[in-house]
Amino acid sequence: MSVELPASVDYLVIGAGVHGLSTARSLAERGEEVLVIDKSSIGSGASGIACGVVRNNYYQPAMAELMAACVEMWEADAEALNYHSSGYIALGPESQRGDLEEVFERQQRIGYNSELHTGEAEVMAHMKTLYPDWRAPGLTVCLHEHVGGFAFNMESMHGLADLGRAAGASIIEGVEVTGFVRDGSGAVTSVQTSAGEISIGKEVVVAVGPWIAGMWEMLELPDRLDVRQPDGSVTEDLPMWTYWYLQEGELGVPPETLDTAAGNPSPVLHVDSDAPLHDDEGTLITDEPWGVYFKPDRTSVQGGAAPLQLGNDFEVDPYPTGTVDDDFGHMWSASLSHCLERFEGTSSKFIDTRSGGVGAFTVDNFP
Repeated sequence: MSVELPASVDYLVIGAGVHGLSTARSLAERGEEVLVIDKSSIGSGASGIACGVVRNNYYQPAMAELMAACVEMWEADAEALNYHSSGYIALGPESQRGDLEEVFERQQRIGYNSELHTGEAEVMAHMKTLYPDWRAPGLTVCLHEHVGGFAFNMESMHGLADLGRAAGASIIEGVEVTGFVRDGSGAVTSVQTSAGEISIGKEVVVAVGPWIAGMWEMLELPDRLDVRQPDGSVTEDLPMWTYWYLQEGELGVPPETLDTAAGNPSPVLHVDSDAPLHDDEGTLITDEPWGVYFKPDRTSVQGGAAPLQLGNDFEVDPYPTGTVDDDFGHMWSASLSHCLERFEGTSSKFIDTRSGGVGAFTVDNFP
């Protein structure tokens, strides 16, 4: 079936994931003419399979206010976005205490609803009020965000698309960008696609996630750059993009398995630890620092661990093509049992599912 594009549009958004759809919605709510195109379909990239965690635990000061505003938007449209405001808990050893204290202080300055617990005894006591079988040792800092939570990824993307359409945005799927036409100043005047060329009245928004390198090349932008460090020194000739694969999976137990003592859906749990990690048989998995996160999902408990670096060149299509470490399922399942007795003996229920996705990170480590 042929796709018919308008001859022109003021704002063209390339990519129907969380960034593209939210940008389109905001533009449409301001009364702007906006069209979203995607070479495949809504949520067909990382936005449709990633974990869907909504939080404000970021170490960059500018992110605190930005994420607080984002959380407000999730909370305001929770039903439409399939969002669950269960909260978020970050726990760490003494080496992370200063970082989480700093995050908490920034959150308090902007009125973000969170609490901080420090010292192993206090952290253990707080966690046992939520989960009487909590047993993770050696954690001396706990940041409990009472807003935030998680959203079911694909349902959330379609809900966001519906909100955008209701505001006046148009969305056309199955249209791939093949090139850009620019004027003498370098500004994009039209975009070439598989369905024809479309003139741009105001701006093009590129929100294609890990496919960004292809757009970057079409725009003839540099694939290497020099970076000025905080101390004023310059690191030269760094590659623009580094690909990481998010290691995620599921445990085939009912999501209610993770409920709190009060019978409520669990906050998202993010645990960083330097305690030795053993499986249920007592075999040592690692005595190095490790970290995981986990939360309720539709029909299971879902989560992940540290991402895998894939290097500076990666073939994104067909998507997703990444994978997890061979030992990921063993390690992640053991970490749940390490934290909560209720998960003892459940490692055989691990489900190796593609629920992470690939990210293309800039030199400053932002996706």
